Amino acid sequence: MQNLNDLRHYYNHTIHPELMRMERHRHHLLNVMGASFFAILVIIFLQFYLNILVLTLVLVIPLVLYITYMFNEWENFRATFKPKVVSLLLDFIDNDVTYNVPLKYMEKASISPKVFQASRLFNSAAPDYVGEDYIKGEMGELDFEMSELSVKEFSPVRNRLDDVFRGVMLHARYRREVQPETGEILVLPRHERQFLSKTIKSFTGRGGRQYDRLIPKFMNTFIVYATSNANTRGFLSTEMQEAILNYREKGTKEVYISFIGGDIYIAIEQDKDLLEPALWQSNVSFDLIREYYEDLTLLLSIVLDIDANN
Repeated sequence: MQNLNDLRHYYNHTIHPELMRMERHRHHLLNVMGASFFAILVIIFLQFYLNILVLTLVLVIPLVLYITYMFNEWENFRATFKPKVVSLLLDFIDNDVTYNVPLKYMEKASISPKVFQASRLFNSAAPDYVGEDYIKGEMGELDFEMSELSVKEFSPVRNRLDDVFRGVMLHARYRREVQPETGEILVLPRHERQFLSKTIKSFTGRGGRQYDRLIPKFMNTFIVYATSNANTRGFLSTEMQEAILNYREKGTKEVYISFIGGDIYIAIEQDKDLLEPALWQSNVSFDLIREYYEDLTLLLSIVLDIDANN
């Protein structure tokens, strides 16, 4: 895959000019909204001073309507910012020979709840399920899809919705025939074990057992469950364990992985919305672009290593 130096060069020559254009638009929106609010304050002051209600209404109503229009313009700006930047990033990633076909992007689509539940990673009916920024492509022997997800369920003890998963999930499937003995494997963050009791209980109830023939460092970071017919040594070779550890050590985000038959599921937690534009501060930032790119390529790198080692 291309490195950060390549990304910085692409950012400077392609993404940065587009961000600057959108930054000028943001400044224009702020200036107009600020002037409108100031005008309303002046009108309110005049009302107290002159006490002419009809005149005040005649002046205020058009301004309120105009401010409403400007807020709608901001929503349009916000809705188009991320798709534009993601499309530019995907054009950059597409230049890598790793991908068999150009990546496809649909900002309003997402991985389906059925796929999310099939991963076995989060044992939830997912009653509150929101997704966006769907990406689809091919890599080696695998077809893959991914999207951002926010999944919640009703709390059993409080009158509220609790987070089940918030982040990015990738689902990949082998195009070649996979034998039934591939079985099922769960790779879960060890220190999140207490919060995944439903997931673990459901998996062990279906015949899964804890698997510990792993390198010590991997066992200290992850807990693994597998069915008896799982190709554990194939999917979790020493090289694959070291690769997953390397990805985990790049940041503080939790990584969840499952192998279910011929399907691979990878989820990376993310506690904030990436590439969501700010109104009150500049959005021209390489670090903003870099973080999203690294999350994206992290998922794809894991899939590449899985494909290479199986």
